[in-house]
Amino acid sequence: MDLTRLRSVYESEGPFATVYLEGRSPSEEAGEQLRLRWRDLREQLSGAGAGSGVLDALESSVLGAEPGEEQTNGRVLVVTEDAGVVLAEPWDAALGAGDAAYWRPLPELGSYVREACRSVRMLVAIADEQGAVLRQEVLAQQHHPRELASETVEGSAETGTHKPRGQALSHKQLQRRAEQAVESNVEEIVSRLSTIEAEFRPRLLVLAGETQARSMIRDKLPDRLAELRVDADRGGDQDEAAERALAEQLREAAEAESTRNAQERAEQLSAGLAHGQAVHGDRAVARAAEMGAVDTLLLEYGTGTEREAFLLKACAETGARVDLVESGTGLAEGVGALLRFPVDG
Repeated sequence: MDLTRLRSVYESEGPFATVYLEGRSPSEEAGEQLRLRWRDLREQLSGAGAGSGVLDALESSVLGAEPGEEQTNGRVLVVTEDAGVVLAEPWDAALGAGDAAYWRPLPELGSYVREACRSVRMLVAIADEQGAVLRQEVLAQQHHPRELASETVEGSAETGTHKPRGQALSHKQLQRRAEQAVESNVEEIVSRLSTIEAEFRPRLLVLAGETQARSMIRDKLPDRLAELRVDADRGGDQDEAAERALAEQLREAAEAESTRNAQERAEQLSAGLAHGQAVHGDRAVARAAEMGAVDTLLLEYGTGTEREAFLLKACAETGARVDLVESGTGLAEGVGALLRFPVDG
């Protein structure tokens, strides 16, 4: 995750109110339940010293969501007295995490950052010979895919794509035209995938749908997209059962990608420690962050660090990234960093 996207949050004067709302299943009582949940959070913040301006701004954001699914989605909110709402983002909490509220000198964004690092951005193409449905989705562990955008690419080739039977010359000509139409449609799909990839920057490109269509798209992919490709051989968008099968395979792909990325980061850390290009431990990482030496802040799964709020602020202000490694990697105090340049001592 690129921490520069949080830089504007830290430009505001604290203290900061940080509120996490756990996502809940939609129901007829969702609105009333949300009001009760907010009442408890408001009392916590008020008891900690948050003023009415902060509390009212939060209340407007919490209770102002549209009824239904929007009101039951997980969210993270950060508010200050002077600037009002400085962050309002979806947040896919781990199941059973519950709501939380903080009133502190710095925003408490550790949970938000960790969840963002666990999430995998996917570009999903559900294809057939006539075209494809292209979805931009975010996959977080234990959650259903969260769709950000969807569009349908329909081939513009005028000739039908169904191949005729028979051996007559006219049939062979029609067959060639049908094959050319399919190839043209595939090229349009790949072109659109390349455009979306450049803007969306997914970690995976998932090819789903008909086997032949997937194969033809796979053969046309440029190197950049080919490096991101995984195949989904189950499910699609025909009906609910197909959607469930596809969603399950997407979750499997996301989990595999998260594990691969964490292992890769751990290997980079080990190599960096051996050559003075990495540090670990709370004090060493804080010193490197203050010097602007941190390229990538590394946090362990399930391990908090005492100076986490400060480290995220310092790294955001210097344009660093943040990522996760598996618990048990051996980081002192659960934190490490890959460096831009060596730090003496």
